[in-house]
Amino acid sequence: MEKQFKWHETSKEKWDNQANTWNSKSKEMWETGSRSIVIPTIEKFAQKGEKYLDVGCGDGFGSSLLHSKNINVTGVDLSSKMIEKAAELFGQEGLKFVQGDFASLPFGDEEFDGAMVINALEWTETPLSSVQELKRVLKKGGKAFVAILGPTAGPRSNSYDRLYEKDVICNTMMPWEFERMASENGWDVLDGYPVYKTGVQKNEADKLSRPLQQALSFFWLFVLEKKKEQ
Repeated sequence: MEKQFKWHETSKEKWDNQANTWNSKSKEMWETGSRSIVIPTIEKFAQKGEKYLDVGCGDGFGSSLLHSKNINVTGVDLSSKMIEKAAELFGQEGLKFVQGDFASLPFGDEEFDGAMVINALEWTETPLSSVQELKRVLKKGGKAFVAILGPTAGPRSNSYDRLYEKDVICNTMMPWEFERMASENGWDVLDGYPVYKTGVQKNEADKLSRPLQQALSFFWLFVLEKKKEQ
């Protein structure tokens, strides 16, 4: 009998194995690299003292930056090793870390004012279930800041082996697909910001249509709001 692929177990193992080295990468990404636009964008919408969830928090570097803006942050990650590292490096009052699955978040309904989800949804087995879980734990009117990899972003190479009918843990969802799915499932899309790939001239790319901008992006940062009438 064919052995069934265990997505969650395989994904957890991958990120557990990177827990000890991820911090050297995340510091650069958050401070000066591709993720440096995330916290300033959240600051435009968030209020001091609000409760935010960082889904796929990894080593917690991004969580700590958000917490430094006087926001209470809970980081959650599938990898128990990442959570251990995050707690060791950054755990403090108003900033905690919990091991959990995006598809079944270990939190109550409408517990958070907002959420940060940076290149985490691409690593879920069932993106729709994860988006619905995110909606469940946010208050009505809550904001979600979700980054989705552009079509030629380097990390997408993790899904390449599917062409050889091999099991992979990185799905192939495009920014436009996520935007449509979110709009069809209880979210208003308030805004979006490109982080262009190296070599793209921003002043020229900004003149292009949204689909072409997304095609040139390393990732697209969506600003979503949970519909108030739900």
